[in-house]
Amino acid sequence: MRLGADHVRVRVPATSANLGPGFDAFGIALGLYDELEVRALGSPGVKVQVTGEGAGQVPDDEQHLVVSSLRAALDLVGASQTGLDLVCHNRIPHGRGLGSSAGAVVAGIVAARGLIAEPEALSDDVVIDLAAQIEGHPDNAAPAVLGGATLAWRDDRFRAIDLAVHDDLAVLAIVPPTHLSTKAARGVLPATVPHGDAAFQAGRAALLVEALARRPELLLTATQDRLHQEYRRAVMPGSLALVDVLRARGVAAVVSGAGPTVLVLARRTGSAPDADGVVGTDADDAVRAAFGGAMGGWQVLPLPVDRTGATVHRVT
Repeated sequence: MRLGADHVRVRVPATSANLGPGFDAFGIALGLYDELEVRALGSPGVKVQVTGEGAGQVPDDEQHLVVSSLRAALDLVGASQTGLDLVCHNRIPHGRGLGSSAGAVVAGIVAARGLIAEPEALSDDVVIDLAAQIEGHPDNAAPAVLGGATLAWRDDRFRAIDLAVHDDLAVLAIVPPTHLSTKAARGVLPATVPHGDAAFQAGRAALLVEALARRPELLLTATQDRLHQEYRRAVMPGSLALVDVLRARGVAAVVSGAGPTVLVLARRTGSAPDADGVVGTDADDAVRAAFGGAMGGWQVLPLPVDRTGATVHRVT
């Protein structure tokens, strides 16, 4: 397959995985974006420029996740490799459980979709499967591709479907100043869990589908978890303490993905945003009370649900 363009722009959303009980399966796309430009070069090699999150920390060569994922996608469809000039403007925090690595992987594959002459060869289904193979699990990749809330699984390949999201759902990402690697967060999980906990988890995950779509008043109950969060308390004590405080106040708070960000699934309290474009939620007072005016480096990010997923446009 030949290339059909030599310059594309990509935008990919932040994502949050698990949403409490949906471990490695549920995810949601959030209105916080990495944006990048890719140019195909006539000469071999790669140039990488990164501003914002990860600048000076992520690789600036073939090991950059966008580059390696783009090359994997070109190989998959039989397209020729090319020299690359990559410019990234990153806003998704790294090492915080907001899908930065999945976003980079998806961005690279979607950039390849924009470059090749037959973009349909990299359909959403193909992108999700390839991204999840690179990541190892599909929970962040799926919403990064499809937008909205998603349910992902694996049989002969990685697959995902959209989940309905109630119009009143509002999201707060409460981001700590500390990082935590996914490897460290997964390393504390046990190989087996009690049968009772597994049964509890299945029921809550099923309930979460209904709560997200039609019954947001059930979100507090539907986000209960016995599979992974408590086991991770030792590696993110501050995050789990905040989850405890917020849930005690009736707020549907969970660890975002592998953490340490805390995600709040709330409800809008009004239809009109304020002067800063922020819509109030029924969790705002509880969040303020939890911190008592001393944020300690934590940031509260009110984020809309992204309904579009990753996009790519050819630059002419």
